[in-house]
Amino acid sequence: MDKVDFYFDVHCPWAWVSSRWILEVEANKEIDLTFRPMSLAALNEGRDLPEAYRAKMDNSWAPMRVVFAAEELCGSDAVKALYTAIGTRVHTDGEGGPSRELVAEEVAKVGLPESLMDAWDSPEWDDALRRGQKKVSELVGDDVGTPTITVNGVSFFGPVLSSIPRGEDAVRVFDGAVALSSYPDFYELKRSRNTSPRFD
Repeated sequence: MDKVDFYFDVHCPWAWVSSRWILEVEANKEIDLTFRPMSLAALNEGRDLPEAYRAKMDNSWAPMRVVFAAEELCGSDAVKALYTAIGTRVHTDGEGGPSRELVAEEVAKVGLPESLMDAWDSPEWDDALRRGQKKVSELVGDDVGTPTITVNGVSFFGPVLSSIPRGEDAVRVFDGAVALSSYPDFYELKRSRNTSPRFD
């Protein structure tokens, strides 16, 4: 059975597409899947960014504090449930954010303790985000983002998908990504992006 770690930041729509793909893989192939948070804010800390993107990064600390708190205090199953709940509203339903109210509602809906929301305004969790991101950067470098995936100890950025492969297509994409990434001298496969992410 393939062991898969899927690293995400709730803000990234491309990671959301890939996360729904890896769940399709899980439904059609026996894999041991764990969702793990990473932090685009920590990755981009101190970098010179366009103003609009910098604002997004500044706003991304708080919700990811809650996700990291969920991982540490409630475990990986809680992370999977919370990411699915938040991501559905932010990306699939197009509600934007994620705002404090939205995250608090989803924490409650998935049955996690209300006290997780204490992390929202607590910079004490920022070191956890930095440590988590450092781990991801050690796996794949610091010039890539989310999604980052580790399969059987081999890590790579992507795949970045504009739509969600379903069923057998999902498994074929997975097997192809694993085959390429397992070749020790494989570096990059890329083409220009000409479409927005689709979540259906």
